[in-house]
Amino acid sequence: MTMHSRCVIRGSINIDEFFHVKKIVRPGETISSLELSRQAGGKGANQAVALAKAGANIVSLVGSVGEDGRWVVEYLKDSGVDVADIQIIPEPTGRAVIQLTDDGENSIILFKGANYASHPKKSISSGVTHVLLQNEIPIEDTLTYLNAQADASAFPITIFNPSPMLSDAEIELFTWNKLSWLIVNEGEAFDLYKSLSGDTPDIPIPDVNGSSFVNIPAYSTLFRLSSCIPKTNIVCTLGAAGVLALVPSLQETADASTALNSDPIFLPVAKLQNGVIDTTGAGDCFTGYLVAGLMKLHDEGVKALRREDVMSILKRCVQAAGMCVEKRGAMESIPLAREVDAMMHQW
Repeated sequence: MTMHSRCVIRGSINIDEFFHVKKIVRPGETISSLELSRQAGGKGANQAVALAKAGANIVSLVGSVGEDGRWVVEYLKDSGVDVADIQIIPEPTGRAVIQLTDDGENSIILFKGANYASHPKKSISSGVTHVLLQNEIPIEDTLTYLNAQADASAFPITIFNPSPMLSDAEIELFTWNKLSWLIVNEGEAFDLYKSLSGDTPDIPIPDVNGSSFVNIPAYSTLFRLSSCIPKTNIVCTLGAAGVLALVPSLQETADASTALNSDPIFLPVAKLQNGVIDTTGAGDCFTGYLVAGLMKLHDEGVKALRREDVMSILKRCVQAAGMCVEKRGAMESIPLAREVDAMMHQW
């Protein structure tokens, strides 16, 4: 029987203002921008578009914009996102002020705007199979959706991308035991581990001599972070080094229920055709493709996650993110599923 997955994203919607510069400005320094451009953005909106472009079945975004953001809602709708639960309010739409250099580096300042307004939708609709969350909305709303999904769904897949990073108080408040997947970068993984572990001595790292990830500094951090949240699958993006994952829900380690008994999964970055142009949307592109892969497994009726399933999803994520950094923009740079699949035939 064919199953139909549906993902709800409770997240941010921004207007991104790009200042194209030769270098990122230093404290106390004034520089001139070579160009100014405006695009739709926000991690919630970016990841919703990434999911839709990756071929996800139904993608619904719950969020808020001001009157100045109506064009963003139309863009999302045209991109295949269900916008029925986006409310228009008197407050200005959230903003991201982005410095972007010619070699693709960026620096971002956020203005929360309408993203922190109260939203009337506080429950998960029947039929929702996946919930995707970030950290550009009030933590109370994030927890409401995380806990509601974990309580209500027969197939509770919850995904969290803690960007920007939670405060120590928010980390303590977060219901980690209800989180299925955590997607972080190296810095976020380190910050989470230090906050969650407190004064607990570091646990020893197992001998992994000869493995492809043995010299990756993030491995020890990821292993120790997993000891703090042992039932959560963790995917850590490593920038130019690739991606590393610890997945305790793999079928081969299901009895252990802990990543401490599972081998990490490592993939290098995809080979670029044109070099790095803009890294702004790469993380959101990766996240969207990962969740789309999980939804596809659900639609195929997969109940027991296998290593080859995760490898296949991550390969597609890495390829999509690699193609994303070769173009400017966040949403605009996210490739379509058919484009990614065509490139993967060359692996």
